[in-house]
Amino acid sequence: MSLLGLALHEAVKGRALELGFDRVAIGPAGPPEHARAFERWLDAGHAGQMAYLERTRADRLDPGRLLPGARSVVVVALAYARDDDDPSWRPVARYARGRDYHDVLRPRLIALGDFIREAAGGGVGCRAAVDTSAVLERDLAARAGLGWIGKNTNLLTPSLGSYFFIGIVLTTAALDVDEPLPDRCGTCTACLDACPTRAFVTPYTLDARRCISYLTIEHRGDIPDELRAGLNEWAFGCDVCQEVCPWNGKAAPAREPALAPAAPLGPMEALLDLDANAFSARFRGSAIWRAKRAGLLRNAAIVLGNRRDARAAPALRRALADEEDTVRHAAAWALERIGGP
Repeated sequence: MSLLGLALHEAVKGRALELGFDRVAIGPAGPPEHARAFERWLDAGHAGQMAYLERTRADRLDPGRLLPGARSVVVVALAYARDDDDPSWRPVARYARGRDYHDVLRPRLIALGDFIREAAGGGVGCRAAVDTSAVLERDLAARAGLGWIGKNTNLLTPSLGSYFFIGIVLTTAALDVDEPLPDRCGTCTACLDACPTRAFVTPYTLDARRCISYLTIEHRGDIPDELRAGLNEWAFGCDVCQEVCPWNGKAAPAREPALAPAAPLGPMEALLDLDANAFSARFRGSAIWRAKRAGLLRNAAIVLGNRRDARAAPALRRALADEEDTVRHAAAWALERIGGP
């Protein structure tokens, strides 16, 4: 690195940490090496109902389509795992227990982009992105040295494990880059062995159609019968393959208060009584909104069926009259599993 390049490199990293991010790395913004594997994954049908991935396929293969002239990418990590969450939130993946992470990350990424423009000068362009933009942010982050892609397809980094959000800022500035990290998963297969629905086709390849996170969030309609028992207690998302990862045993806890639950989730039975207005009031501004009311209530009914607790039967019987087919079907399945009339 030149002295000037090193100064800008360190200034950008310093500003990212000042904005509250836990880690930062800088890499090139060319097409990611994983692009061909991503296309094979799509062609194999592993994306399930996530048709938006196919629609934006070409854009995801080249960051320059998101920001013409992009030369560098600044990637940041924001930790979200906490040790003090209310136990009622156990059926919800850790990342979704607080405020919607998009609302937390995006303003800071925009501020980081503004800093890069000012520091680099010369009409530099920047584009901030979280996971709603058509870009393979995990792969860009791995190439920049933020972490390595684990066998469970999550990005891992020694200090944070995999419990962190990824944000990126594409820029036309030519920034000095960091070195990628080596794969440190070794011979460990804990994540693959622990998956309740056997969603991993091979190490590093996930079939979303069998993944609990996909089924409880992205999948619309009835969840296949043979996969319902595998949901166990998960009403939104899943942390199983992360919970068993040795790197997460060493992960630093989150510092961001906005990612902490604002109130207890409450019992699963109460979720079944949420109408459209109550669902909106309770979960707008949360990542749980992504599942929609029908999805969350469907998932709650399946969790109650997996618990086989007869005390849930009254709430499940009320759900048999729900306006959504998927909720009614899940409630009927749960009642059969519990064994009541």
